[in-house]
Amino acid sequence: MISVDTSVLEEVGRRADRAGVFGEVSVRDGRLSCAAKASAEPAFYRVTPEGDAVWVELVTEDRWLSGSIEGDLMHTGDKLEELLDEELADVGYSGPTPSYEHFRSEEMLFTFRSKAPAADADTLFKFLLAYEQCFRHLGDMDEGSGEDD
Repeated sequence: MISVDTSVLEEVGRRADRAGVFGEVSVRDGRLSCAAKASAEPAFYRVTPEGDAVWVELVTEDRWLSGSIEGDLMHTGDKLEELLDEELADVGYSGPTPSYEHFRSEEMLFTFRSKAPAADADTLFKFLLAYEQCFRHLGDMDEGSGEDD
């Protein structure tokens, strides 16, 4: 079973804050949450321990924002696993390519998530940063990007 100590989440949060690519960063209720800095609608990158896994996620309540991401992937033919793998390599991760899930959660959040292979601060930060870099240019995650469509 993978467990994540609050101090690990806090360290990942400090690194996320220093990276300057996220909005507000907070650790609450055993979860790290980082606001998407320039998203057209509210969205959050999270590190969420759940059962025997630790997930790195992008979540939003906004169906339109989730649909814009899906639409970009469908129109470009890009595979999210490949995009994420490229971003992980760029941040220095060299482990196996993670898969991802996309669904609407019980909290009614549109969720994209990948299971992190380890629960240490270095791995979790690399996954969090790669998620931000991967999704930043998809859909309307960059404020105003949909205006030219």
